[in-house]
Amino acid sequence: MKYYFYKLIPPRPNFAQSMTEDEIKIMQAHVQYWTDILNRGLAIAFGPVADPNGGYGVGIIQLPDDSDPSTLRDNDPAVKAGVGFVSKVYPMPKVMLKQ
Repeated sequence: MKYYFYKLIPPRPNFAQSMTEDEIKIMQAHVQYWTDILNRGLAIAFGPVADPNGGYGVGIIQLPDDSDPSTLRDNDPAVKAGVGFVSKVYPMPKVMLKQ
């Protein structure tokens, strides 16, 4: 298995407090998407980070060695919506897991 850190940066620092109705729908689809990924065993965890400088979302992804994490990123409804989200995926060379 390979592990990745996924970061989703919203279009503005106060996004969580100022979402429009359309953005709420996008985020609901985003949470549903990542819940499915979690239930399929492709994610270990995901959720929002309350950074005082501007919140963002994170996910820890585990994939078979031959899988490309950009597929998960590119299919994220928040990314696909084209409303200003920035997503980044970084490899995690070493991951410590609870046994």
